[in-house]
Amino acid sequence: MASRVAVGGTRSGTTEQLRRANLSRVLELLHQHGPTPRSELTRVVGISRSTMAGIVADLEELGLAAETEPASTTRAGRPSGLVSPADDVVAISVNPEVDAVHIGLVGFGGNVIKHARIETPDTRLPSVVGLAAATIRGMLADDPPRYRVLGIGLAIPGQVRISDGVVRQATHLGWTEEPITDLFAAATGLRAWAANAATLAMRAESQFGAGRGLRDLVYLIGGASGIGGGVILDGRLLTGSGGYAGEFGHTVVRPGGVACHCGGWGCLEAEVDQATLLEAVGLTAAEAGLLADRLTTSEDPAVAALVEEKSALLGIAVRNALNILNPEAVVLSGFLSALHRASARDLTEASVASSRENVEVRDAALGVEQLMIGAAELVFGELLRDPAGFLPAS
Repeated sequence: MASRVAVGGTRSGTTEQLRRANLSRVLELLHQHGPTPRSELTRVVGISRSTMAGIVADLEELGLAAETEPASTTRAGRPSGLVSPADDVVAISVNPEVDAVHIGLVGFGGNVIKHARIETPDTRLPSVVGLAAATIRGMLADDPPRYRVLGIGLAIPGQVRISDGVVRQATHLGWTEEPITDLFAAATGLRAWAANAATLAMRAESQFGAGRGLRDLVYLIGGASGIGGGVILDGRLLTGSGGYAGEFGHTVVRPGGVACHCGGWGCLEAEVDQATLLEAVGLTAAEAGLLADRLTTSEDPAVAALVEEKSALLGIAVRNALNILNPEAVVLSGFLSALHRASARDLTEASVASSRENVEVRDAALGVEQLMIGAAELVFGELLRDPAGFLPAS
C-alpha cells in the first residue's frame, strides 16, 4: 500500500513540513504517555479534528500506531477513539561492561520486553560484537517475525564521538578509537547509534523515571566500569563541544589520592568503586542489585566506616555539581544510589546555601533497566525526529 505521508512533490514544502512536524509531535506524545484518546491528542497538539484524523491514519500506515474504537458510552456525542503506539516496534539495546554484556529489546514508552545479561570476562571488541550479534539473532528468532526492529542503540561506558559513533576511549574495556556503530551494523545488518552509557541512563530517567518533568538535573551513576554522569540544563542535554560533558567520575575528591586510569589522582571513580563495596558485604558483581540492602543492614563496624568514608567523598562531587550547576535535583544511580541509601549523610551540606535551596537528592527509579531504556532512546529519538523519513510505510 502506498503511504499517505507524502515525501515531496505533491504538497507544498511548508504544508509537508508542518505535517511531518505533527507526525513527530503526536508519536512523541504516544511514546511518552502511552495510549491516549484522539481528542486529547488534538487538544494538546492544537490542530483540527480532521487534521488529527489524517495524522493518526498516516501513523497507522507507517505501522507506528493503531486506533481502537471507543467503548459504548451514555454521554452525548461520538466518543473519541483511543490511539496507541504499535506494540511490535522495537529497538535493540546493547550495554557492554567489564564483566558482562547486556542486550535488550525495548518497545515504545520504555517498555523492556526482553533483557539478557551475558557474563563474559572477554572485553575484546570482536568478541563483544560477536556475542551480542548472536544473542540478538536468538531474541529475534520468532517465525514468523514478531517484532519490527528499528535499529540498535549502544550504551558505552566511555567517551563516544556522537557524530560518527566512534568510541574515542573506553579504558575499562580496553577500547580506543573503535568504529563501534559500523562494526555492529556489519554484524547485524541493522542501523546502529552509540553514546556514553551514563548520558543515556540519565536520558531514560529524565523521560520515564526520577527526573521526569525536571528542566535542570544532575545525574551520577556508578557501575562495574566506573562512575559517569550527565547534566540537563533548561531542558537541554549538556553535551560539550565534542559530546563528552558529564564526566563526574573524574571530579577530584581527594587531591593526591589513588591513581586513576585517566592519569590523574584522587578522582571520584578511583576513590569510590563498586568492587570494594561488593567485597565488603560478600557480594559478586552479578548480585550488585542487593548492595543497598546489604550495606544498610550490615552490623559490621568496618562496613559502616567504609560507607561513611565513601559517602563523604561522593558528597564532595555532589557539592561541586550544586555550586556550579544549581540543579533542581541530583539523581543517583547504580552503586551510588546504594551508597546514598545506606548513609545518613546529607550530600548537599557545605555547598553554597542558595545553590542547595530546594534541591532534592533522589535515587534513580528505573533500576537495572535504565541503560536498556536509554540505549533504545538513541534509536527512538531518530524515529521521533521524522517518522515519515525514518522508515517506509508498512
